[in-house]
Amino acid sequence: MSEAILSVDGLNMHFPIGGGFFGRPVDVVRAVDNVSFSVRRRETFGIVGESGSGKTTLGRCLMRVLTPSSGRMMLNRRNRPETNLADCGKAELRDVWKDMRMVFQDPQASLNPRLRVLDIVGQSLQKTEGLRGRELADRVSGLLRKVGLRPEFLMRYPNAFSGGQRQRLGIARALATNPELIIADEAVSALDVSIQAQILNLMQDLQDQYDLTYIFIAHDLAVVEHICDRIAVMYLGQIVELADRQELFSRPKHPYTRALLDAVPVPDPRRRRRKVQQVKAPIGAVTGTGCRFASRCPQAGDICRNSPPPVRQVNGANVLCHFAGEI
Repeated sequence: MSEAILSVDGLNMHFPIGGGFFGRPVDVVRAVDNVSFSVRRRETFGIVGESGSGKTTLGRCLMRVLTPSSGRMMLNRRNRPETNLADCGKAELRDVWKDMRMVFQDPQASLNPRLRVLDIVGQSLQKTEGLRGRELADRVSGLLRKVGLRPEFLMRYPNAFSGGQRQRLGIARALATNPELIIADEAVSALDVSIQAQILNLMQDLQDQYDLTYIFIAHDLAVVEHICDRIAVMYLGQIVELADRQELFSRPKHPYTRALLDAVPVPDPRRRRRKVQQVKAPIGAVTGTGCRFASRCPQAGDICRNSPPPVRQVNGANVLCHFAGEI
C-alpha cells in the first residue's frame, strides 16, 4: 500500500440556518459531517452521491475554498513538511495551491471570457515562476500539446472553443504548476458521452506522465467505474460506504449504494431492479440522531431511526450501517 498524500479526519462543514430572534441561527445544516478518509499517492479516489449529498462541498473544503467548521486535512507533499489544510493562512495556501489544483464542472463558466488562452493557462506561471514573453508562450504551448490542443490557439478567447476543448484548457491550467494532486469536480458531466471518454482517457494518460493523484467527484457511476481505484459513497454529508472499485460494484454493502447501482439503466427490459422508496429527506434528517437513510431504506428498523450507525469493516469496505454484512 502506497503512502497517503491526503488524510482527512473528522471533517465537518456546518452552515447555520437563520430565522431566530435578531437573526440568530436556529439550527445548522451538516453539509459535511464527520468525514474521514485517506487518498493514496498516484491513485484516483472517487466521491459519488446524488445531488445534495455534500460531495462538492467536501471538494471545496479540501481546496480551502470553504473553511471547514472542524477537522483535519493533512497534505503530504514530496520534499515538504506535512500541512494541515484546515489551519493554513493565505500565504501558506498560495504555496499549497501550487501542488494542489482543481478542474471545475462547467468549462465555460470556469474560464474568463475576456482573457486569451495564453493568459488563462499562463497566469499561474506568471505569479509562481515570473515567466514572461517568449518563455511563457513556449511553456503554455507545451501544455496545450499535452492536452491535445494546437499551439496556434494561444491568442484565442474561450468562446472560440467547444465544450470539450474548454475542459482541455481547464486541465492545462491545472497542470501548469506541476501539481501532485488534482481535484476534478464533475469534470465531464457537462460534456457529450463521446467527449467524456476522450477527457477521461486524457486524464489517465496525464496521470502516468505527471505522477498525479486524482480526487474525482461525480454522480455518474459508469464514469466512476471506468476511472477510479477506490470510491467513497456520500449521502447527506456522510460517507456511507468506502471500498475499492471491484468490491463496491460487485458486492455493495450499504442499501444506498445498492440503490444507486439499481438506478443505473441497463439495455435489457427483462432485467428487473429493486425500487427504493423515493422520500425527500427534510432538514430534520440532516440534523437528526438516527441513520440518515432510514426514511428511504427498506431494511430500516427502530435502531436505525433512533441511533447513529457505526462504521463497520466488511470484506475490506468501510460501511456506515447497523446491519452491515447482514443484509
